[in-house]
Amino acid sequence: MAREGFLVPVETQASLKKKTAVSTSWVFLDNSGESTILDVDKYAIMRRVQIHARDLRILDPLLSYPSTILGREKVIVLNLEHIKAIVTAEEVLLRDPFEDNVIPIVEELQRRLPLANSICHGQGEEEEHPSTESGEENEFPFEFRALEVVLEAICSFLDARTRELETDVYPALDELTSKISSRNLDRVRKLKSAMTRLTNRVQKVRDELEQLLDDDEDMADLYLSRKLSGTSSPVNGFDAPNWFINSPTTGSKISKTSRASAATTQEEDDIDELEMLLEAYFMQIDGTMHKLTTMREYIDDTEDYINIQLDNHRNQLIQLELLLSSGTVSLSVYSLVAAMFGMNIPTMWKDDHGYVFKWVVILAGVVCASLFLSIISYARHKGLVGS
Repeated sequence: MAREGFLVPVETQASLKKKTAVSTSWVFLDNSGESTILDVDKYAIMRRVQIHARDLRILDPLLSYPSTILGREKVIVLNLEHIKAIVTAEEVLLRDPFEDNVIPIVEELQRRLPLANSICHGQGEEEEHPSTESGEENEFPFEFRALEVVLEAICSFLDARTRELETDVYPALDELTSKISSRNLDRVRKLKSAMTRLTNRVQKVRDELEQLLDDDEDMADLYLSRKLSGTSSPVNGFDAPNWFINSPTTGSKISKTSRASAATTQEEDDIDELEMLLEAYFMQIDGTMHKLTTMREYIDDTEDYINIQLDNHRNQLIQLELLLSSGTVSLSVYSLVAAMFGMNIPTMWKDDHGYVFKWVVILAGVVCASLFLSIISYARHKGLVGS
């Protein structure tokens, strides 16, 4: 009895840890801007939006997936830096809404989504029924409004990081050119590493947008409202089966066939609206990439300038070493003469020839000076020493 009573709280604690490990905070925003924060696991998200586990795994922060904009049958999966979201035709699901970088995005979605709806409702009340159809055709779909907020947030975030880096890089490089020191070199090295990491992040987002713009089928998959209206139209003759989530490949093939029979060729090829939206933010992220490229070129130019300065200093040291070596050779000749006359060997000319010492010193000095000047003249003639 005592053993059973002891095991019960242990199992309860383990189950609580398991629930805490798999549950994640999500915020749900509908087309009216209303938000609901829930702590649910991935299976609840899969049942709610009918998404496959492999697509939901892209949003896992523990897995290093690159930046992705993925269009599926009923959802758009967005994995852009800290923004991990699922967009449907009626709601937006945003992961980790309490992070510092995600809170402004939630507030922006709450502000802009109901504003767009109120404008659309106001236009519908003022216009008559014949003009309402054209208004619905020109209405910006809900998923594109949410996508625009996300793209604007990520582009602004990366551009802000780039501008902050610019304010640190250019003064550091100017200081390094004026004074080459270990402190300045270490500072520039750290800034260059930070710039390389930021460049890779910007490049991933830019490549994803470029790849999406190059593929019309991928852009057509992002029209969730069009696919939803095509699925609910009487042309299809059947409802969408519930086993799409169990077989995403087969479901996508059937959904594409149903859309092809329900929609006209003009509607399928009409991706200009989304293309203009993506091109606008592609130009913005490309401008950020251009700033980083300019910054890298400035760093490379500074490195070349520093290398030129160091080469100049090395050349000056080599010239000084050549002058010292030439002087050493000349003095060695003078030392050789002094050593010869300083040997204790009895000779005839040492007796009663005191004046010889004076002439030996003078002639040895002249020979050494002539040798030194000859070496320097030859080095200048060959361009080894500056004038």
